[in-house]
Amino acid sequence: MARSQESFGKKEREKKRLKKKKEKQQKKDERKAGPKNNSLEDMLVYVDEYGRLTDTPPDPANKIEIDAESIEIGVPKKAEEDEVPAEREGKVAFFNHSKGYGFIREQSSGEKYFVHINGLIDEVEEDDKVTFELEKGLKGLNAVRVKRVK
Repeated sequence: MARSQESFGKKEREKKRLKKKKEKQQKKDERKAGPKNNSLEDMLVYVDEYGRLTDTPPDPANKIEIDAESIEIGVPKKAEEDEVPAEREGKVAFFNHSKGYGFIREQSSGEKYFVHINGLIDEVEEDDKVTFELEKGLKGLNAVRVKRVK
């Protein structure tokens, strides 16, 4: 006699599949029968002054008026005290013309500053005395507007 083609594992898998299908249909029916009178007020969420979500609207007495003209978008304008063009004196410590960069040692502090060939006004060589200004670059202060002193 031949054995049944359905093994215990196959029967269990079929039961699970039917159970899932039944649960899915039940959830679908619950969604359809759910409350249909959702109003806009039920769906709104407000943010309080501390940044938390709440279902109560904010108190109009606590409202702060903000002047739209006082809001600055972008980089703030430089003030006059920020633009002090302090021209400094120094000596070219190193300059590589093929690579287009070098370093200038300031006379007063002894600090070295990076200089790019685009920041030069006059042609410079090593050990030339120069005047320059400092500008903030990506990796620190850079010497710009470099002029050779005669």
